[in-house]
Amino acid sequence: MVTDKKLYIETYGCQMNFSDSEVVASILADTYSITKDMQQADLVLINTCSIRENAEIRVFNKLREIQHLRKKNPSVKIGLIGCMARRLKEKIFNQGFKVDLVLGPDSYREISKYVAATEKEDNIINTALSEEETYDNIVPLHFHSNGVSAFISIMRGCENFCSYCVVPYTRGKERSRNPETIFREAEELFNNGYKEITLLGQNVNSYNWKDYQFPQLLNELARAKPEMRFRFATSHPKDLSDTLIDSIKNNTNICRSIHLPVQSGSDAILKRMNRKYNREWYLNRVNAIKTQIPESSLSTDIISGFCGETEEDHQKTLSLMEEIGYYYAFMFKYSDRPGTYAHKKYKDDVPEEIKTRRLQEIIALQQNLSLQSNKEDIGKSYEVLIEGFSKRSDKYLFGRNSQNKVVIFPAEKGLKKGDFVVKKVIRCTAASLFGE
Repeated sequence: MVTDKKLYIETYGCQMNFSDSEVVASILADTYSITKDMQQADLVLINTCSIRENAEIRVFNKLREIQHLRKKNPSVKIGLIGCMARRLKEKIFNQGFKVDLVLGPDSYREISKYVAATEKEDNIINTALSEEETYDNIVPLHFHSNGVSAFISIMRGCENFCSYCVVPYTRGKERSRNPETIFREAEELFNNGYKEITLLGQNVNSYNWKDYQFPQLLNELARAKPEMRFRFATSHPKDLSDTLIDSIKNNTNICRSIHLPVQSGSDAILKRMNRKYNREWYLNRVNAIKTQIPESSLSTDIISGFCGETEEDHQKTLSLMEEIGYYYAFMFKYSDRPGTYAHKKYKDDVPEEIKTRRLQEIIALQQNLSLQSNKEDIGKSYEVLIEGFSKRSDKYLFGRNSQNKVVIFPAEKGLKKGDFVVKKVIRCTAASLFGE
């Protein structure tokens, strides 16, 4: 449907939020078309994240920044959606922001109705959580996509209750999508020329639809579409089963890249975090991956300076990183989140300067590990899915290999985005491989 109304969505946080924004855009598509220029928008939506304090600060700064839009266009509607909307709706209004719409992550199905209601009412709010909503019959509008890779959300919510995390409170209980709808969405992406799909969930490998579990889903998707690559995120170590490892091993189009958040290398800290595994268990899972899928790369998440973390705990994290040799890591200082168990139970007692110093040591080590991991690839050949021209020069193309590493190589006549090519790695940096 052709419409003159424009929708601008700015998304913060995890891949699930980006996927949700595409669901919202699809629901509103009959009324609004996407614009990348906020100044042109009739409806501005900020899809928010509450995982760390810094993410919330960025959103509040953005809200201040966009208040001027009303001077230019008094009829513009501004909405806050997502996890922060669920958690901080009172604070948003108490700080004096003019926001027309505040919706939690389970309220999007009715967003057209709520937007229409803003014409007559102020401060439309719905942040209720659902035990059933998965948006499984809504085909996302993949406006974030590069046309080659896309996300499919296969489940929502989380029930792990890690002591530092707000996600169970902002996204509710785990619920999995009907697999038939996942297969239909994958088929549509394939028919539209996509070559790679990332399956998403807060804890993707706990997917379970009436005892139809994640290893079976992944295995059957890979076999149904052998021309496509499949990735998944994010995994909880406690649910990384041997059956899942077998599914990856037995299908060459399931990427050899596993994101396995460890958070800490100390058993004492892992227990305080309520991670439900210890160092030995985690290393056992890593050993199983390296034994069964030796070509697989491993990435992780690490939190520096959690409540009660000692220098010995920190050193254990560094030693675990060295023992495993991650190719990449998301690394953060601990951010106290009101409402979590850690906020209620523990004291945020690691001084900021010590958190910062420990984080810098973690980052420096990971930089070395990334470089070492990439050096080991020199001389090897990899199949690369081309994603486009290099950011620095249109004389070079770039893509990712199965290990999720960026490979940059000279552009050649006839090569284009979406092609699979085999390239031999001739040099590297900590961030990229260079092929010929």
